[in-house]
Amino acid sequence: MSRLTHAIRVSLLGVGLFLSACAAVDPQVSTRGVNDPQETQNRQMHAFNKGVDRVLYSPVADGYGTIVPAPVRNSVSRFADHLSLPNDVMNNLLQADFGGAMHNTFRFAVNTIIGIGGFFDPATAMGVMRVDTDFGETLHKWGAPEGNYVELPLLGPSTSRDTVGLVVDIVTDPVTLLLDAPERYVGPGAFVLNKLGNRYDYDATIDSLLYDSADSYAQARSLYLQNRRYKLGISSGDAYVDPYLDPYGDPYEE
Repeated sequence: MSRLTHAIRVSLLGVGLFLSACAAVDPQVSTRGVNDPQETQNRQMHAFNKGVDRVLYSPVADGYGTIVPAPVRNSVSRFADHLSLPNDVMNNLLQADFGGAMHNTFRFAVNTIIGIGGFFDPATAMGVMRVDTDFGETLHKWGAPEGNYVELPLLGPSTSRDTVGLVVDIVTDPVTLLLDAPERYVGPGAFVLNKLGNRYDYDATIDSLLYDSADSYAQARSLYLQNRRYKLGISSGDAYVDPYLDPYGDPYEE
């Protein structure tokens, strides 16, 4: 990795931490209700994302799911999950969750050696499940507030804190840092294919939310915030677990 690339990554990490520190909001708003001062702009971005889904994402996902057999798609999904484990370990350590770090490290070792590089998942059969985390959760553990609700281009629902976490996760991803081109692009490629597979598998549910609900923006916002807060262990009166897949989801979750 060149010195310039390293400097850019370090700079972005610093900017991300600074933005998170500046994202102070009323703590009651961050755990109950919605803090969406940029709703007009977010709705415009939501409309853009729906347009991209309608004309590009959904048709490509349909083609991928139709052409590629389910066992192959499942292997790609497992591989994408496998490549995200080093990032989980890094965040486990930053959260002082040393048990989670050891657990994820063992899972990574088992699926690398026995699971043929992560295309198979013998670790789950052994009861070694993934301890899923990300830098957004790390910031939460450090006391950073949730911040404003944000609709990201192509990626969908997020918050100020989770957007910073996403940037840091991408910039500091151990797999990307340790590999040179073109191998470093294997992880992002697997991630994209995994998301296409998810879009195909949950086509009816996602179409219902995006195109059949009276207000798809408010619905997606509510589902994202409630599920994200539940995952972070935030107790609020309106928190519940969505029985379906979040249509946009977190880039480092299955």
